[in-house]
Amino acid sequence: MDVSQRYREAWEGFWSATSDAPGEAIWDADPSLSSVPHSELLLPYADTSLPIVDLGCGNGTQTRYLATRFPHAMGVDLSHAAIAHARRADPDGVAEFAQLDLVDAEAVAALHERIGDTNVYMRAVIHQSEAEARPAVAAAVATMVGERGRAFVAELTPAAKDVLQQAAQGPDGPPEKLRRVLDHGLKPAGATEEEVPQLLRAAGLTTLAGGETVLAQTEYLPDGTRIDLPARWFVLAASLAVG
Repeated sequence: MDVSQRYREAWEGFWSATSDAPGEAIWDADPSLSSVPHSELLLPYADTSLPIVDLGCGNGTQTRYLATRFPHAMGVDLSHAAIAHARRADPDGVAEFAQLDLVDAEAVAALHERIGDTNVYMRAVIHQSEAEARPAVAAAVATMVGERGRAFVAELTPAAKDVLQQAAQGPDGPPEKLRRVLDHGLKPAGATEEEVPQLLRAAGLTTLAGGETVLAQTEYLPDGTRIDLPARWFVLAASLAVG
């Protein structure tokens, strides 16, 4: 299975039109607002001798931070243009980056074969994936963690769509960074409240910890308030590993 051509082109178009400046993508939050607190939630459950893979890494901002907490960090993304951004932002090679379609089960299995069980970081990938592709994305997490790895997954809830709609209805229309997302046909907060935990369970993953959070964005409302999108987080392991 592969993602649709429309979906692939939407992401290539978005990243190709995005500059290398930090924070240009609306979700490109500083690690202090993202992978730093997320790591603190994951680390009590993770074998830190294992590497970590950032699934849907975009321009690699979070991957580079994760490389300071794990012996090796790798970021993968569907978009070739995103991986090009990530490599330009990491001239010292702190992390490894590669193009990967998470829906391509053979390619995901080949990566697991190469690096073995690994910890996983995945922020806001399932919710914007095409509905028919979401089970495969959840399965990719399960494949990568294998028996020994642990995963941190954060996904937007439907309430995030309300926040974005409110932001888009300002006097001047959507803020510029949100407008770029919408103009490229990307659809945030597409999954239902129960869909994400159901997908993770169906993929053979058990939730070790979880809760509610927000995913900080790099865009602001007209009154200067930062856009924070409601989300849920999960720390996960293979069901057989904790059964």
